[in-house]
Amino acid sequence: MLLPYYKQGVIEAGCDEAGRGCLAGSVYAAAVILPTDYHNDLLNDSKQLTAKQRYRLREEIERDAVAWALGIVTPQEIDEMNILRASITAMHRAIDGLKVRPEHLIIDGNRFLPYQKGTVPHTTIVKGDGKYLSIAAASILAKTYRDDYMKELHKEFPFYGWDHNAGYPTKEHRQGIENHGTTPYHRMTFNLLGAVQLELPFA
Repeated sequence: MLLPYYKQGVIEAGCDEAGRGCLAGSVYAAAVILPTDYHNDLLNDSKQLTAKQRYRLREEIERDAVAWALGIVTPQEIDEMNILRASITAMHRAIDGLKVRPEHLIIDGNRFLPYQKGTVPHTTIVKGDGKYLSIAAASILAKTYRDDYMKELHKEFPFYGWDHNAGYPTKEHRQGIENHGTTPYHRMTFNLLGAVQLELPFA
């Protein structure tokens, strides 16, 4: 069973991101503040749930949360700042969007940069989306909203399978790049063709 909070007696927001390992599309992050006594038996790490469960939970989280918000960093920004900094920036933007100011942040993973010069303390938690309700909730919002976004991009560029691979480096996605080239949504600093790219002759 997931825990309701890390630090008792403070307004705590859980944060997570989606799309860090993709070859295309923005990185999405979410920040969620849940009631301190919140309980939901289904709520878990988004990767452990079916798509149907995630979308059902998204409605429940948005209804029940004290506050929630999304943060987005574009592919162009990712190429400018690198994916780690982009993921953290997306989480900072999500926190910026909260209508209630948190007093403590719990972050999925082991890397984070202090928010607002450390005025809001944070704790990083490896696999936190499988340990704390608010991080699990953030993982679900980030994942579902990013999936929706990639399905919309698929309508414009149907050659890469984004409606089901969400931009991750599948064989189908890389074959699409090889056959049709890149799009404005591809992250050009990533190894888009995998091992094949290493065999290209030097200019």
